[in-house]
Amino acid sequence: MKDKNMEDVILNAALEVVNKNTISGTRMHLIAQKADMAQSNIHYHYKTKHNLMVALHKKVVRRYVEIRDEIRDNYGDTLSDQLDIYFQQKLDCILKEPEYDIVELDFWLQARIDPEYHDIMNHAFDFWRSGIGQIIDKYVPDMPKEKREFLPHMIISMLEGATLQYHVDENNFDAEAYLGYCKKMILEVIYKL
Repeated sequence: MKDKNMEDVILNAALEVVNKNTISGTRMHLIAQKADMAQSNIHYHYKTKHNLMVALHKKVVRRYVEIRDEIRDNYGDTLSDQLDIYFQQKLDCILKEPEYDIVELDFWLQARIDPEYHDIMNHAFDFWRSGIGQIIDKYVPDMPKEKREFLPHMIISMLEGATLQYHVDENNFDAEAYLGYCKKMILEVIYKL
């Protein structure tokens, strides 16, 4: 097996184990069991659990970007359509690939106590805000700076709020309706500014 394939096997196993046990409850031997390999093979690729978790977070972010790229062809070149890519990506994660969102939630919690995870999460949020900001700049270039500054933050809060609410109480939270309403509110705010 090539090293890249081995790393994919390890990261997929880590995603499942963290999803089930949280980051703090994850042990390298559990990942080795899930990957059906010797623990020494995991340590060959990732010297520490921390190194492996950093790689896992990169996998999660890559998957989010892949989902956006996969759905991008179904959307037009309007502000509404381009923002909808982010809302649809979140909905797809929540409903079709929840393990990514659940693991991401655990990274949020760990970011409180681990400076490297904190930096990783800051980078991820900056990346998302930048992408959303570029959309706003393209379609609403004359938006006042002080108002434009907070819109990406608000959108991210809405998207991540859907993750929290759905995974805590999916029977009482309609993620699709919520995200549709959030997008409508954002567009109203943008066009009234």
